[in-house]
Amino acid sequence: MNRRQFFSTSFQTASALGLAPQASAATNDRIERSRQAALDLLKATPSQIQHGLELHASSLVMESYGFSPRCALDGDRMKAAIEAGASDIELQDLSEEMLMIRAVSSAAERLEYETGWRASGLTCIFQNAGEENQDPMILIKRLARFTYLTDMLRSFVNRAVTPDDIVAAKKNGTRCLYMSGNGVPLTQRWVSVEDELRYIRIFFQLGIRMMHLTYNRRNMIGDGCAEIANGGLSDFGRSVIAEMNRVGVIVDCAHSGWQTSLEAAKASRKPMVASHSCSAALNRHIRSKPDEVIRAISDTGGYIGICCIPEFLGRGGNLNSMLDHIDYVVKRYGADHVAIGTDIAYFSSHAAEESRKIPRRARARTRFEALWPPGALGGVPASPSLDWTNWPIYTVGLVQRGHSDTDIQKILGGNVLRVARAALSA
Repeated sequence: MNRRQFFSTSFQTASALGLAPQASAATNDRIERSRQAALDLLKATPSQIQHGLELHASSLVMESYGFSPRCALDGDRMKAAIEAGASDIELQDLSEEMLMIRAVSSAAERLEYETGWRASGLTCIFQNAGEENQDPMILIKRLARFTYLTDMLRSFVNRAVTPDDIVAAKKNGTRCLYMSGNGVPLTQRWVSVEDELRYIRIFFQLGIRMMHLTYNRRNMIGDGCAEIANGGLSDFGRSVIAEMNRVGVIVDCAHSGWQTSLEAAKASRKPMVASHSCSAALNRHIRSKPDEVIRAISDTGGYIGICCIPEFLGRGGNLNSMLDHIDYVVKRYGADHVAIGTDIAYFSSHAAEESRKIPRRARARTRFEALWPPGALGGVPASPSLDWTNWPIYTVGLVQRGHSDTDIQKILGGNVLRVARAALSA
């Protein structure tokens, strides 16, 4: 099927998918090319395409971990900050703020933001809303930005704090963000276990509904996925999980080591997840999970979210690779225990132009949390078939693979919604 035929089919469901007719031609062309790449790879029949698009449009689609569309930087403002001698931390904060909230202040970025969302057909994103850290003052920054974004763009996207908010967004034809903290906030004073745990409740009150136990490195909770020792969960980590269960925060082991993940699943009394990962049986990688861990997560009632990172997927690193991981989990553990957490984003079409305005800077040291062994990240080209705006084509792929409509709706968002409800239950 060529591009013209595809769009003839897809525009029959355009109103349900929300593709805006006022979207810029350049952005639509980029989305079209990505979709064509995915369709060329899938080789789905016209009836499979039509059914997949209609099913996607009618379903509540919730990403198990990801990012709402990212805005372009303001290159002139970044350049001025660099020339004024801004520190690396200041520049990181400035660039993150612009990536996350320029849709509020720039009409061009607002259009890009809305177009990306509409093309995806998503109802809700479990939003990365916390830097990879444990310091409450660092963790709160992204949460503040996305709270501001949803406060200012509430006619288009809202901040959900309960699963019912997500259901209401689908019913009302709007969108929402459900917040993930990306780390457990700790006082790091080590006065007592109780003192260290108190910010879990505070961040829950601020709207955080999921937290990473670790991010690659070892911390006081357990070993991250990049630690060679693979030392597992600490005694303190068990107290953290108990408090997360009590408060209503979903335990996420996506970046945790295999032993930490296994022991966390055995410790959790509520469903826990690996929100953006893949199967080690198909591609052994530090960010994948072996069968023993996926089984333990499934036994809690949780799920593994399959990501769209080529290095993690292996076997071509494309849409078919991602579907292979979903198929594997469904066949071994059931459709109740898999979701999609892309861990990628749609970037504004103005991003490259703005970035060219920014002067080159000296190479900075690697952030402490960013422990990626050689070969673990980078080196595999991104496949346009996996682009974030291809969510409707992911659904077409699931139809083509023979999954039932009921199972597809679980994978697209039903499982994430179910676990979100279970986390808040008494």
